[in-house]
Amino acid sequence: MTTKSKLKPLPKDLAEFRNKLGLNQRDFWSRYGVTQSGGSRYESGRNMPEPLRILVRLHISGVISDEVLKAAKLK
Repeated sequence: MTTKSKLKPLPKDLAEFRNKLGLNQRDFWSRYGVTQSGGSRYESGRNMPEPLRILVRLHISGVISDEVLKAAKLK
């Protein structure tokens, strides 16, 4: 099981992180159930809800895979 110390921190610059992954806003944020415009607001500095912060941290740390995110959206 992954401990808190092994979780990656949420990137300070989400737009830069997303761009390094080669993803546009729609593709990056939709995996978390967020619209492109919502993702844009978070990238501009608006506070992200804590559940979303946790989900993104778990995903970028490898605890939750893309496949799990996709499966969760289909249900």
